[in-house]
Amino acid sequence: MSHEVTLPALGESVTEGTITRWLKKVGDTIAVDEPLVEISTDKVDTEIPSPVAGTLEEILVAEDETVEVGAILARIGDGSGAAAPPAAAPEAAAPVAAPETTPAAPVAAPVAEAPVAPPAVAPPAAAPLATPPAPVAAPAPVAAPPAVAEPASPAVVSAPAGSRAMPYVTPIVRKLANDHGVDLQKVSGTGVGGRIRKEDVVAASTGTVAPAAPATATVVEASALRGTTVPMSRLRKVIAERAVASMQASAQLTSVVEVDVTEIAELRQAVKDSFLQATGTKLSFLPFFVKASAEALRVFPIVNAVVDGENIIYPATENISIAVDTERGLLTPVLKNSGDKNLAQISQDISDLAQRTRDSKLSPDELSGGTFTVTNTGSRGALFDTPIVFLPQVAILGTGIVQKKPVVVTHNGDDSIAIRHTVYLALSYDHRIVDGADAARFLTMVKDRLEAAAFDADLGI
Repeated sequence: MSHEVTLPALGESVTEGTITRWLKKVGDTIAVDEPLVEISTDKVDTEIPSPVAGTLEEILVAEDETVEVGAILARIGDGSGAAAPPAAAPEAAAPVAAPETTPAAPVAAPVAEAPVAPPAVAPPAAAPLATPPAPVAAPAPVAAPPAVAEPASPAVVSAPAGSRAMPYVTPIVRKLANDHGVDLQKVSGTGVGGRIRKEDVVAASTGTVAPAAPATATVVEASALRGTTVPMSRLRKVIAERAVASMQASAQLTSVVEVDVTEIAELRQAVKDSFLQATGTKLSFLPFFVKASAEALRVFPIVNAVVDGENIIYPATENISIAVDTERGLLTPVLKNSGDKNLAQISQDISDLAQRTRDSKLSPDELSGGTFTVTNTGSRGALFDTPIVFLPQVAILGTGIVQKKPVVVTHNGDDSIAIRHTVYLALSYDHRIVDGADAARFLTMVKDRLEAAAFDADLGI
C-alpha cells in the first residue's frame, strides 16, 4: 500500500511551486517529517517533509517542473512493492549552481568586511564537522579553487568523534556534494564556526587544499561568474518583473536627510550587555530606525498608504517589511504591527525573521502584507542609496552606514567641531500620492526622534 505525497498549500496567495531538487531517490527509506523535496515559489524556497515513513517508490514530477498546489509529487510505500524507475527525475548531472553572495547579518549593521587570507581546507578524511555552514561564493566546478577573499572566521571546533548528528547544510552545498560524490560527514568545514563552504566540497572532491595567500599580500579573487552565462532563478525573475513594473507604474523620487545618532550610539554602549542577556539579540541601530519610522507612519499615514486603482487605502497598522539579503536574492519578511512593539520585541522579531528567511523556513504569508519597507544597505558599507518602491507600497526607507565624522555643533550659542556618529536616511516614495512636503515632514520627524534618543522607556528590558 502506498501513500501519495502532494504539494501542500504554502500560503494564501501561492498557487504553484517548482521542484528545485529531490532530496531522496527511488528506493530510499524515509522517516516521518524527514525532508523529501525542495520547492521554489514566487515568494519563498522551502523543503517539503515526508508525511509518512516508508520507502520512496515513485517520483512523478521532475526537477525544474512547475505544478499546482495539490498535485501528486511522489508515492511512498512500505517497501513491499517493486520500486518504480524514476522516469520523471533526470539523472544527468546538472552544472554546478552559480555562485551566491554571502548573506547579510540578521540584525547588526556591520561595516564592509576586509578580505583576508582564507583558512586551509582539510583533505577528504578530515575531522568531524562543527556547526552548520554559511553560504559563500562558489568556485569553478572542475578545478580546485584558488585562495578566496572572505571575512575572517573563528577556528573550527569539531565535536568529539562519533558524538554528532549531521547538521543542517544549505541546499546548494548539499547538491554540490552530491554531484561530486562527496560524503559531507567526512568534510571539515572552514567557514564561520566550522561551517562547510562550497570550496570545502570542491577541495574534498579533488583531494587538494586551497593555497594560503602571503601574509602581507592583498588577494583579490575574481568571481567564477566571469565569462559565463547562467539562467535567472525563479525568484530573480519575480524580483526583476516587479521592479520594472513598479518603476513603470509609479512616479518615484528620493529625499535624503543626515541624522546625528551619537546619543543612540552611547545608549547602545550603555545597555548592550543587559539587552543581550534579556533578549538574546544584540542591539543594533536598525531597531531604532524601525521604531522611529513606525511612530512617524502613525502621524503621516500617507507614507504608509497603499494604492488600489484610483483609491488610497490607509491601513490601520504599520506592517514594516525588512529587506534581507539572501543567497537566492532579496526578500522582505514583514514585521507585523511594528507601531505597537518596543525595541526588544522589534530586535527579536528582526533577528528571527532574517534567520528563517536565509534558512528558507519562512512561510509565504510572512512575506506579504507589508505597508512600508526599511532596507539597511548601510550594513554593507553604502553611504546611502535610492531604493525602489515596490507596489502596492508607496514608500521605502534606506538606511546608510553609521560613521564617525567631524560635525559643527552648537552649545550655549557657541559653534565648535566635534566627532559625531552620523547616518544618511533616504526615503523613496511614489509621487502620485506622496508629495515632497509629506516626505520631508516624515523624515524630519524620524530625524528628530533619533537625535533626541529618548528610548530608555522603549527598551523593553
